[in-house]
Parts: sequence; structure tokens; C-alpha cells
Amino acid sequence: MTTDLERFLGQDARDAAVAEVRRQIDAAGVQYIYYQFVSVTGRVMGKGIPAKHWERTARSGFQLVYGATANLFVDRKGNYIGYGPEARELVGLPEPETFCVLPWDTKTARVFCTLFRGREEEVDPGAFLTSDCRGNLKRIHRSFEEETGHHMRVGCEPEMMWLKTNPDGTPSVEGMTKPYCYHIDQFSELQPIIHKVLEYAEAMGLDMIQGDHEDAPGQLELNFQFDRAELTADRLTTYRQICRQVGREMGAFPCFMPKPFMGVSANGCHHNFSLWQGETNTFMPDTSNPRMPGKMGMPALGGILAHLRALTAISASTVNSYRRFADAGFWAPIFADWGFQNRTTAIRVSAPGRFEYRSVDSAVNQYLCMAGMLVCMRDGIRNNIDPGEPEERNIYQAIEGGKQVKRIPATFGEALDELERDEVVKEALPGDMYTVFMHYKRDEWERFISTVTEWDIKEYLDVLP
Repeated sequence: MTTDLERFLGQDARDAAVAEVRRQIDAAGVQYIYYQFVSVTGRVMGKGIPAKHWERTARSGFQLVYGATANLFVDRKGNYIGYGPEARELVGLPEPETFCVLPWDTKTARVFCTLFRGREEEVDPGAFLTSDCRGNLKRIHRSFEEETGHHMRVGCEPEMMWLKTNPDGTPSVEGMTKPYCYHIDQFSELQPIIHKVLEYAEAMGLDMIQGDHEDAPGQLELNFQFDRAELTADRLTTYRQICRQVGREMGAFPCFMPKPFMGVSANGCHHNFSLWQGETNTFMPDTSNPRMPGKMGMPALGGILAHLRALTAISASTVNSYRRFADAGFWAPIFADWGFQNRTTAIRVSAPGRFEYRSVDSAVNQYLCMAGMLVCMRDGIRNNIDPGEPEERNIYQAIEGGKQVKRIPATFGEALDELERDEVVKEALPGDMYTVFMHYKRDEWERFISTVTEWDIKEYLDVLP
């Protein structure tokens, strides 16, 4: 029987695409290639291989332990997360269409890879590796499109804070600018960084469209054009890599921690999404009300709202993420409701034909999050789930007036409990992915609750006479 790996290598025009990459390698003088994939936490992992071995690697791939998909971390008991030391090795095969020369080092290029089980495995040899979050998104999206006839397009809003660095090069917890939202003068303070980010981003295929200074110290949001889910996800990974390189060059630290400061806004990563049938956006209004979503929009929205508490474990997937929700005075999207341009709800209609999912932060693994959104929307469409009427009021005032609205989880531990109970959202984490994710994130939560913090000391050291 033909394996997934063999079918991948046998794709139409793959040989021509591999040859085209060789032409680019020779033309640019590339000497080294990063073969990269994305771990459960969104980190970029992989191997570096001299460019002279491109054809051999494109045919045979590279090998790494399965645990690389979990950052090869150990839990608080010393056990490797997801896979033990006896686990076999994955095979990573490059996708020629993602080959790109690094503009800051033109002797080096990068290429994204799809991951497979080893060819000699006793069980499912050469099958897609289910702990490959990037590969999972592609397959879940393809399945969604086959069932519904629609595909998802996403635009993201990657906020992050540019921090000062200490004399030894380590990051300080101090932003490079004042927390003045939309202030052009503070934006200008960061203009050398912005110019460099845009230069590299455009060179790597990101269509940069706008940006502004947000309302936290050193906080920027630089946006690129929306596209199909898997393309936007890859571009967000590229954007983060670019920011880290610019930080090295400019003596600054790009911080994607969701909430490094209390009392100011956190780093979000809102996902603006819509469903398309060919080139037709089926979220566009089809009634006399120009603000109401179209026929596919309502059940898709209903599905996300119905599973929002479990989905939050994926879209806000760190302990620190819930500091953002605790600071509710800063438009924290903590209630499972929706409305028109309503920034107090978890989802808003941000423009005709487009929803904004707001309970997503800067540390998100966007591949997992978008897969989660797809399975929730699929459930909404299958079961025609009604999202209810849009909420026009400030949600806090609506609740004071007696409205009953579910709140998203208050802690990461609570969110993980919700995920364990939700069979629909778990479809976004197929096979080993769920095992790896829950092992990693349960351990993260347990390490947190097993730690005595500075707050504990201040609050309780002198608790009794």
C-alpha cells in the first residue's frame, strides 16, 4: 500500500519544483538551508543542511526525534513530554514552494517541511505525523473544504512589545516607548525598527499593509494581507522570525509574552476570519441588514461560541494568557458573545463579511488555533447552531441588566479542563497531537501552581502573629 510519504514525494510537478529551487540556490549563492517545522508551542524547530545536499534531502528528508515536536522538553518529573527516549525518529520533507532566501543573510535560506512517521515503523510507516501542527492544519482545512465547499481565510493582528535590553544583551522588562495608543510620535521612536521589519517582510513575501503604536510600552502592531488559513499561519511564523532577527540587529527585544505589564493592554493576536466559496465571501450580508453575516456566517459563528470555553485553551495557551483576561478594564474579551464592532465580546463583526476572534494572544500557536476554529465552525454548520442575537451594548452593562452570558475560563487549568470535556475541539488535535499538547500544558499549569511567587511572599509571609 502506498504511504502518505510516498504520495507526498509523488505529487505532480514536485520534481520540477525541486529543480526550480536548485536554480534559485545557484542564482543567489545560497550555501545553507534551514529545514523548519513548528512545535506544539509555536517554536520554529528543524535542522540546517548545506545547500549542496538539496536534492538528496528533498528526496529522502531529514530525521529528528519525535519529541522535537514538543521542544524536546521534560516535565517536572523529568519525563520527556509526549514521547519517551525510546521513540523513533520522524522524517521531515521540504515543501519547495516555501523556499525563501533570508534577506539578512543571502547565503542562507529556509524551507517549511511536512513531517511523517519513519519509513520503517511497525505501525503506520510513512504516515503523516499527527504531532505536526502545521501539517494537521492543512489536512483539517482540506477536510473542511471537501465537506462544506468552503475554505477559511484569516488575517491576524500580531501585537508585541519592543523592550529595551540590558548591557549584557538580556531583555529588560521596560518598553522602548511610552504607552500612548496611536501616537505618531511614539510610533516614530520605533521607525528604524519598523523600516527594517518591513524591508525583510516584503523580501520574504509578506504584503505589509498597515501598522500603529498600541497602548502599552513599546507596543507595535504591524499587519500583513489576509489569505488562506495555512498561508497566513506560515506568514505569522515568518513575521516572528523576522522580528527576532531585527531585534538582534537593533539591540532591542521583541516580546511576544501576552501580558508582561499589568495596568496596560496585553499583546493580542486577533484572528479576523471569513469563509469563502471560490472567490465569494459567504459571510457577506445577504439580508436587508448590511451588518448581519450571510448564511454561512451565522452557524459558523454559533459553532465557535458553543465551544469557546474549550477553544480558549488553544487560543490562549499559557498561564500568562489569563493575566490578560483578569485585567478586564482593557477590553479583555472574556464573554462568549458577539456583536457589531463590540470590543467587549469575544467575537465581533469587525467589517461586513468578517468576524474578529478576540480571545487570542501573541503567544498563540496559530496552526492549532486555526484548526480549532475550523472544527468548531464545522460543528456549527453541521448542526445549524444559532449564535443568538448580536449584543449592541457594552457586555458588562448588559450583564448588570440581567443578561446571562458564559464567561471564558478564568485560569489556564480551567481551560484545560474544558478542553478535556469537548470532543469537537479535540478534533483539532488529532492522534499524538492531543497527547503532546495536554502533557506539555498540564505540566506547565502544574509547575505554576507548584511555585511560590513573589506575590505569595508579600501576601502571606507575615500572615499570622
